[in-house]
Amino acid sequence: MNTQSRGFEAVFGRALEGQAAAPGRVNLLGEHTDYQGGFVLPTAIPQHTTVTVARNGTGRHRVYAADLDRQAGFAVLGADMAELPEFARYVAGALTLGGAREGLDVHVHSDVPMGAGLSSSAALEVAVLRALRGLGVYGGDDVALALAAQRVEHEFVGVLCGVMDQMASSLADAQHMLLLDTRSLDRRVLPLPAGAEVLVVDSGVPRTLAGSGYNTRRAEVEEAARLLGVPELRDVQDVAAVEELPPPLRARARHVVTENARVLQAVEADAAAFGALMNASHRSLRDDYEVSHPQVDALVAALQALPDVFGARMTGAGFGGALVALVRTGTAASAGKAAIQAVGGQGQVVVPAQT
Repeated sequence: MNTQSRGFEAVFGRALEGQAAAPGRVNLLGEHTDYQGGFVLPTAIPQHTTVTVARNGTGRHRVYAADLDRQAGFAVLGADMAELPEFARYVAGALTLGGAREGLDVHVHSDVPMGAGLSSSAALEVAVLRALRGLGVYGGDDVALALAAQRVEHEFVGVLCGVMDQMASSLADAQHMLLLDTRSLDRRVLPLPAGAEVLVVDSGVPRTLAGSGYNTRRAEVEEAARLLGVPELRDVQDVAAVEELPPPLRARARHVVTENARVLQAVEADAAAFGALMNASHRSLRDDYEVSHPQVDALVAALQALPDVFGARMTGAGFGGALVALVRTGTAASAGKAAIQAVGGQGQVVVPAQT
């Protein structure tokens, strides 16, 4: 069955009232820094999640995920999150925090790859809140909307994520980089380095944040900051300060401190220098933060060996998922295919979007 053919009216038997979309994101630099008040440099990807809604006149919400061909229903007030499938928890959280107090029918369709570290969950949360805003139910601006989406992760899904994914989905576009200070939420929109474009490859190794070491890493860097006597590792200016920490906290903190420095250096970097910073970021994520995966490492190495690739790294929370590269303009598709062939055909080019 082609689940995408089951549109809103076919599923719910009524006309839609509103529709909104939000993009996934890829993070060029600044991985695992956003929950320590650090700096990040994401960009949106062309793929979006689209949410279509209508009031249903009942005290229950109904959610249909077209890409999974699954439906769930739950009470507007007092829904038991533990009884809901995971996809519905994201929607339920966004509906709750977005102020939906009457039953809604919600249809979700997405071409953002799931489980690839490209923020399919943030795109879903932001799209639901945007749909509520279109109905006049939610009134927050784009920053408030991103913060509400982050709360969905914390309070309804159990992932203690930073704010980067939701800010990128709410504020970024696919033609620019978003330099974000995750402590102050100050931000600047910057062009990509001249002569370069972005390549994203899904390694084919799925990962789920709640079931991975993500929350463990967060607890480790929080403990590292406590031992160093600072509110967050963002406040450590000299990487030598982390050498007094015991393992593995020393390595975890070293990654965060050096990654923040890489983001700030990248702001003024040309394509070659930016790529070198990406390569250094991958080494740090692999060796100090230990969130990479052998299959991802192999793809990164294959990309880094290509003449048109300035730099490549894993992206997202890790433990599988996607990788990102900065490549010479016009070569992204061919570079991605060459790297995948070099590792035996495992992986899929996500950006540029395949038609």
